[in-house]
Amino acid sequence: MPVALPSSFRWDSLSRSQPRKAFDSGQAEVDSWLRTKALQHQDKRLSITKVLLTADDKIAGFYTLATGQIDFGDLPPAIAKGLPRRALPVAVLAWLGVSSQLQGQGLGRILLAQALLDCYTAGQTFAFTAVILDCVNDEAKAFYQRFDFRELPGRPYRLYLSAAQLAALMKPE
Repeated sequence: MPVALPSSFRWDSLSRSQPRKAFDSGQAEVDSWLRTKALQHQDKRLSITKVLLTADDKIAGFYTLATGQIDFGDLPPAIAKGLPRRALPVAVLAWLGVSSQLQGQGLGRILLAQALLDCYTAGQTFAFTAVILDCVNDEAKAFYQRFDFRELPGRPYRLYLSAAQLAALMKPE
């Protein structure tokens, strides 16, 4: 079940018909990804991008998910304990952006919640040890840390949320 949205928004998968070139989050790196690479990567089955659309079909925000691996030695000891000493599967929150015109309305939180729900749902079929992401700046890092993401040792802008933490977040209160 998708995360609840304000009535004027809807979820969709990224498609050619959507106005990607008009999207502006205020972060050139994020905007460039959506405009030039997200659809190509989706077509090649390297990642999946979901968009949050406004009532007039403008992109209010988006997130991109992929799978990956992380070396056993890169994980914090608390997560690595008892795991095989090899590359381990992870879910990757590769990109997340909110239109600069709509920032400050809680859409980033909604996008993150849906992305994590998608990871959790996928994790019922394809197991992974954590959700990882790379922050574009300190502001993004602070945002994710409010949702219990933590730094990977020696990588201050690569954050993780363990699969156990994700499962705990998904349990109804």
